[in-house]
Amino acid sequence: MLKKGSKINSILTGSCPKCQNESMYVNSNPYALSQVLKMHERCSHCNTKYKIEPSFFYGAMYVSYAVGIAFAVAAFVISNLILGADLVATFISIIGTLIVFMPVIMRLSRNIWINFFMSYDPSLDKKEANTTAKAH
Repeated sequence: MLKKGSKINSILTGSCPKCQNESMYVNSNPYALSQVLKMHERCSHCNTKYKIEPSFFYGAMYVSYAVGIAFAVAAFVISNLILGADLVATFISIIGTLIVFMPVIMRLSRNIWINFFMSYDPSLDKKEANTTAKAH
């Protein structure tokens, strides 16, 4: 499922969409709230520029809405349908879920958005392997 080269791998790990060798984020922990959206300018492995254009990640807000709805629906199903909570408790669980998972939702949205526009390039790994072999 998380096989290198798949979009799902890049989305769930936050790795470079082109080479998938390193994280796009300065701090891999999404709960370091002061750095939740701080990204490297470029991938140090393949030199991919993450901000394709100014304000590129504004589009991730639309994705964030959909991801937030998915988390809210999951919270509803778990609290109301599975656990049998009343309406107020269900509402509180939905709000709590969205607050607790906000950093994860923000990063997932950025990861999904950038993966709409970039794809894995296996030749980037071959270049590194050839360079490493020549160096030894």
